[in-house]
Amino acid sequence: MYQARFRVDNEVAVVTGGGRGIGLACAEALGESGARVVIIEPDEQIGSAGRDALTAKGYAAELMLGDVTSSAQMTEIADTLAARGMPASILVNNAGVGSSGISSEDVDDELWLWMMNVNVNGVFWCSRAFGRHMIAARRGSIVNLGSMSGTICNRPQPQTPYNVSKAAVHHMTRSIAAEWAPHGVRVNAVAPTYIETPMVLAIPENGPRIEAWLRDTPMGRMGQAHEVASAVLFLASDAASLMTGAVVPVDGGFTCW
Repeated sequence: MYQARFRVDNEVAVVTGGGRGIGLACAEALGESGARVVIIEPDEQIGSAGRDALTAKGYAAELMLGDVTSSAQMTEIADTLAARGMPASILVNNAGVGSSGISSEDVDDELWLWMMNVNVNGVFWCSRAFGRHMIAARRGSIVNLGSMSGTICNRPQPQTPYNVSKAAVHHMTRSIAAEWAPHGVRVNAVAPTYIETPMVLAIPENGPRIEAWLRDTPMGRMGQAHEVASAVLFLASDAASLMTGAVVPVDGGFTCW
């Protein structure tokens, strides 16, 4: 009984930014658990590489090109899938951008608007587009990628725009969850710590920062993409059937202190 509740067999799972990193790990977790995965990426090369990695492992996966900052594109993709008889029943709002190291007084309009457009608007456009079909079907699960930065202020690097964008994702999660629960649609979020990816490790400024991050983490290490994906799979599945509006920390204890 219990193992079966973690399965998502024959569900259509859309993962934004699913071509690499945490998004690809989420797509793999869902595919391994039986879902038919649809990756949304604006970059065909990245998206194709992710799709091919999934299909090489025997998972049902396809790529649809689109930019989450375009509400029209997200609506078109959601409607196209529904017209094909495969409306999404799982949505992972993973696509996001990050930037740090700039003090608030030096943040320009372009950086602020870019961060909000991708991290906040993008999550809402996708939730609205795919959520309409979930409401019509009276079933569905949305999992948003928040961050522990939506709860705490990171140190030693300043990053107000990112922190604010993720705090917005957390409250958007709770707000939509409360609205859509009567329609059978659950909305939750995960709030990861620093995740050890090639991109993070390649940034020279992160060398001394990582030492500080680990001192602030009770578990004393960074996270791995698969650890975030495992939490996403749980929230997407019927194993979390009584959970909505939750923001689940996946942070090695960082927010305990």
